[in-house]
Amino acid sequence: MEGRLDRGVYQWFAIILITLGLIVAQPHIDWLTVYPKYLIVPFADWLNAIMDWLVTHLGWLFMGVSWLLEWPIKGVRVILQALPWSVTGFLICLVAFIASGWKLTLFTLASCLYMVIIGYWSESMNTLSLVAISVPMAILLGFGLGVWAFNSRQAERVILPMLDILQTVPAFAYLLLILMLFGFGTVVGLIASVLYSFPPMVRNTIVGLRRVPAEVIESGLMSGATGRQLFWQVRVPSSKRQLLLGFNQATMASLSMVIIASIIGGTADIGWEVLSQIRKAQFGESLLAGLVIALMAMVIDRVTSGLASQSGEYKNRKSRQDLRKRSLMIAVGGGLAFYVLAKLVPILEVWPRDMEFSPARSMNESLTYLIVNFRKEIEMIKTLAFFFVMLPTKIGLQGSISPFTWGFELQIWHSLVYATGMTVIGALCAYRYNTYVAIFLLLFAIFFYFGLTKMPWPALVLIYSFAAWRVGGLRLGIGTFFGLCFFVVTGIWPEAMLSVYLCSIAVIISFILGAGLGIWAAGNDTVSAILRPINDTLQTMPLFVILIPFVMIFKIGEFTALLAIIAYAIVPAIRYTEHGLRNLSEGVIEAAEMMGCTKRQMLWAVKIPLALPVMMLGLNQTIMYGIAMLVIAALVGTNGLEQVVYIGLSDGNFGVGLIAGMALAIIAMIADRMTQAWSRNRQRDLDISVT
Repeated sequence: MEGRLDRGVYQWFAIILITLGLIVAQPHIDWLTVYPKYLIVPFADWLNAIMDWLVTHLGWLFMGVSWLLEWPIKGVRVILQALPWSVTGFLICLVAFIASGWKLTLFTLASCLYMVIIGYWSESMNTLSLVAISVPMAILLGFGLGVWAFNSRQAERVILPMLDILQTVPAFAYLLLILMLFGFGTVVGLIASVLYSFPPMVRNTIVGLRRVPAEVIESGLMSGATGRQLFWQVRVPSSKRQLLLGFNQATMASLSMVIIASIIGGTADIGWEVLSQIRKAQFGESLLAGLVIALMAMVIDRVTSGLASQSGEYKNRKSRQDLRKRSLMIAVGGGLAFYVLAKLVPILEVWPRDMEFSPARSMNESLTYLIVNFRKEIEMIKTLAFFFVMLPTKIGLQGSISPFTWGFELQIWHSLVYATGMTVIGALCAYRYNTYVAIFLLLFAIFFYFGLTKMPWPALVLIYSFAAWRVGGLRLGIGTFFGLCFFVVTGIWPEAMLSVYLCSIAVIISFILGAGLGIWAAGNDTVSAILRPINDTLQTMPLFVILIPFVMIFKIGEFTALLAIIAYAIVPAIRYTEHGLRNLSEGVIEAAEMMGCTKRQMLWAVKIPLALPVMMLGLNQTIMYGIAMLVIAALVGTNGLEQVVYIGLSDGNFGVGLIAGMALAIIAMIADRMTQAWSRNRQRDLDISVT
């Protein structure tokens, strides 16, 4: 073990020396800075040619599919719009009661009344109709592919990377593909929702079927079950809880696509309402409309979670049948009663416009007051963050310290002091802590001085690929190398580094703040209870809506984009940190207490090291959330890959948009694999498992 550690240290020092050599040679060798245009591979042109062929020769087929898919959406929409709001609300509340009892029923009732009173019931039903069609399609597709991957390792090797791409490529990237094939309309939104929401069902199906205990399978075989009976009557019922979790995640993913679907659907649903209010810069109205989606997501989340927990409870066949009969009788009887009552009391059928209540005006006035009266403080915060965080990180000390920005220029003695100081600090870290801490510090010093966007691309490819190899093995190292080379040969390396820069800053800040809040919530039930609905709202609120208050307060710019990314990406850091700290082994905690550990020692020396694998999973999800929000944040001032995606969408250039989207997916997958590999290694070292 010691020999391997030494080799790794020597290898890292060799890479640092190579990096410094490339930096010295950079002014004399142009291609170290800018990859030659004549060597760029025209992937975008090839993709555009393929798309043109598909539209020309198979356009009739896609139009036919579009026409067929329109009918079920229209049918569900007609039914939901025809039913009085009281009938639909009663049925939804009944499902909530069956799933989780009175608390969820009251919350569901309050959510339904909110949609009615603020005047968004009709739009909410149109959104629900899209979800009602897209989710079953996603479930069926996901279950079928999950079963196929479960039965075939070869299929799994093809399906799982496909899922990674679909989940990490920004929706706007493949949105252009769907638009060109199927044209504008509701069906395009439906297909986009299905493509985005079926991957969680595939993954949960595979996990659920593989987690069926061996003794259950043996019992089924001993009972004389055939292969088909063993699957449908043993494996599937035993994995019902995991399958319901997949249903939950697929539904949430479908709801998250509502805004994007509305852009191309043009339907009078809640997503279109949010989008139209955003275009008018109406903060209050867009927030109220976005809250509808958040409430729908929370209700569906709680209902499916309740059903999933019930699936683990033992109930004999007769009791299940009796419950179904009673529920059906109550649904039919109560629905008919409310339908008749709605015909007698018009307010129960259609809520009058003059009785609608909306605090949007007050919300807009409050925000305006904040902006007007605290403009000086807002500008100060923005300026400090820009000059002392974003600018040095992006450009590097050498480029950022100039008369224009700081009032003085960087002299040679400044550079010598900086290099000497960082070297000394690195040596002290190697002596007192760990050699790898010193290596990380030296690499950071190089990046900070020269700037991430000004580093030679071969050096960054070498550093990232080697880091991936050390953390996740040779396969991950090779995959990272070819992924980064893809950025180079397609000519999008500068844009990729700009995206990495902004997302890295946002992820670091999100994780630090989120971990701090998670630690606080783990030790305080009141804080945990306060943070949970806030996290739910941030996670389910449409991404466009999150942008609005930041844009109105801080205007358009990278700082605004940074704040929006942090607001969305901080949630998993909070949740995973709290989960990791609350689910530690009681035996370990008791042993530490018997040894006389103080509260501070217990936290930093025992709890956090043991919870670190779970916290790293939170970091993984924080990265994923950050990249997802990065694409939306491009609307307010970023210039990386996300902006290229929008350019491709606006210009109708499918190839350019998809290449940029694939590049973002590659960044996400590299980060995902590296954090997961580190977490697995840490779990193995600690001999623990994370569920």
